[in-house]
Amino acid sequence: MSNSYKYIDPVFTYIDSKTGLLKNIQNITDPDVLLFVESGAVTKRLQELYQQPIKIKSINSFFEIHRHLFQDIYEWAGKVRKVEISKDGKQFFPISNFDNGFRYIDQLIVEFKKIPKDNKKLLAEKLAEILDNANYLHPFREGNGRTQREFLRLLALEKGLTLNLNPPDNRSTYERYMKGTIESDVNTLAELIFELINMNKK
Repeated sequence: MSNSYKYIDPVFTYIDSKTGLLKNIQNITDPDVLLFVESGAVTKRLQELYQQPIKIKSINSFFEIHRHLFQDIYEWAGKVRKVEISKDGKQFFPISNFDNGFRYIDQLIVEFKKIPKDNKKLLAEKLAEILDNANYLHPFREGNGRTQREFLRLLALEKGLTLNLNPPDNRSTYERYMKGTIESDVNTLAELIFELINMNKK
């Protein structure tokens, strides 16, 4: 996790005041151990979603994915954050306006589902728009990136497309994804997604 993230959490809603780590179900107090255990648990849960995909119906599916991925580590898995988050001086979506943000994501999902399967350019553009808004929403205290990448993968899958925004053998893809989300560059994200869904033709 980047040190440039800042959280307004004076009452230690998520952080253990003694260790400075995220409170976790397994009561892990060593940062390296937490990173290792969390990574292993999430990887296992991701594999389950590859075997039994969640059908994306609404923003609620976004929460369902987060809950599935992080259920072994955090009590608040799948729950909306209660703290404000900023990165490099840029604040993510304020918690007081979450309902409006959720409704907008729902609208984008409906628009995506109406796009014909063979219109890959338009599908890529809409996926990029959904990704940009989901990233700005940042509804969880931790695990937003992993959740939104899986969310997009599952949306693309419903159109018969393969999409992996963090491939193990292609660092540049992940770096372009990060640059696009950090800078809110929808065009860059759309170009990347379009390349990836065409690269993985069956």
